Amino acid sequence: MTSRIKYLGDLRCESEHLQSSTVIFTDAPTDNHGKGAAFSPTDLCATSFAQCMLTTIAILGKDKGINIDGAYAEVQKNMNPKPRKIAEIVCDLFFDGSFSEEEKEFITETALNCPVALTLHPDVKKTVRFNYR
Repeated sequence: MTSRIKYLGDLRCESEHLQSSTVIFTDAPTDNHGKGAAFSPTDLCATSFAQCMLTTIAILGKDKGINIDGAYAEVQKNMNPKPRKIAEIVCDLFFDGSFSEEEKEFITETALNCPVALTLHPDVKKTVRFNYR
């Protein structure tokens, strides 16, 4: 088992990662009757997409000598009103350092084929911009 989720009431959940005992909370967003006091479940989905891209690049890039330490992402989630679901995830990835064109192609291909990207429904638009500084 990966996690245990407990509904706390008032549109809030507590989720425990069983291997590490890390606990996170989710709250319904303010545009859907919640307080917006924590990540919403769909926020976590969009955030996981960015985290997965960065982590997968780091894992697979290691053997190629590609170091992305200090890289970060900025994520925007856009919702579809009816049916209520994620319509688009917009993600800007920022990388410090000098990368060859071949390395940039590897980074792009790896990011766009990370496990979360491949798991998201094809109807979810994924807009990813790669920024090198």
